[in-house]
Amino acid sequence: MSDNSFLVLFLGPVRDYLADEDVSEILVNGPSAVYVERKGRLEKTPAVFPSEASLRAAATNIAKSVGRMLDEANPRLDARLPDGSRVHAVIPPLSRVGTVIAIRKFKKDALSIEKLLSFGSVSEDGVKLLRAMVRLHRNLIVSGATSSGKTSVLNVLSSFIPAHERILVLEDASELQLQQEHVLPFETRKADKFGKGEVTIRDLLHSALRLRPDRIVVGEIRGGEALDLLQALNTGHAGSMSTIHANSPLDCLRRLETCALLSGIDIPLSALRAQVASAVQGVVHTARLSDGSRKIVAVSEVLPLENGEYRTSDLIRWRTDRIAPDGRLEGGFELANDPTFADEAALSGIELPKKG
Repeated sequence: MSDNSFLVLFLGPVRDYLADEDVSEILVNGPSAVYVERKGRLEKTPAVFPSEASLRAAATNIAKSVGRMLDEANPRLDARLPDGSRVHAVIPPLSRVGTVIAIRKFKKDALSIEKLLSFGSVSEDGVKLLRAMVRLHRNLIVSGATSSGKTSVLNVLSSFIPAHERILVLEDASELQLQQEHVLPFETRKADKFGKGEVTIRDLLHSALRLRPDRIVVGEIRGGEALDLLQALNTGHAGSMSTIHANSPLDCLRRLETCALLSGIDIPLSALRAQVASAVQGVVHTARLSDGSRKIVAVSEVLPLENGEYRTSDLIRWRTDRIAPDGRLEGGFELANDPTFADEAALSGIELPKKG
């Protein structure tokens, strides 16, 4: 079955929105309520599925197409459509409105740094900082809330990795579109109906460390794999990157700590914090603002612990000056603090932004 016939057969009611380039996300809240995000704004559509059974069939067949299950024993699904769009589904009884599906559409044209600049999502100074941090092999975490653009920003950051490096990409469902030649993508696997065969991000990290990576890119940190990643970053795998849900650069470090504690390995909190502060050198914080725009609102450097507490230093940040009559936020990016790696950048011939 071709990709197009798959979409037409199982997702007919939302076919037009899948084809609409202005639509970035499709949210199905049961058979009779379909919303889309268009240019950063949510809107309800007239689309409906004929019945709960037909909607459930769509979700079940999406699961089957990627070798996963969606049933009473496995009521949650992470998957992707043939075009690469990310899908998450939840079925009753977990959902009380019927089958719920969220489709984060795959962009056929990979988001580039030039596009981020044209959207006003980052400044020229921000680009210089990000490029320098990647080229200097800083370990970076992209943080932000749901739908703030973390994965897109991670994709853009990866574009600064030199073409000759060997990059291993580990994801639950493949989304990243790295353009380098020497890229090895890996994907987790759910357990089968007998509870066998599961492969987690932690398992993939274990393999990645034995496959001679120059860089490790983890799609998202959600749990105990954080400790494995921290240990990898602290044992010579510099220049690696990932994403995590967090509300600020400082909160990003606390979230990493919390996820690492989910590993089940008993480690003193002081030792864990030392690992986090040593492993992560930079945080790129993203946000979806009230006007629907997405921006890199802060690029921060992680400083050494002080009295056992995390510290960060904003190198550049977004400043909102006013709200225009049409609701748009007006402001600009400002350079805040000087990076500690200025001398290293100068020795490497890498340009950094200058204040004033």
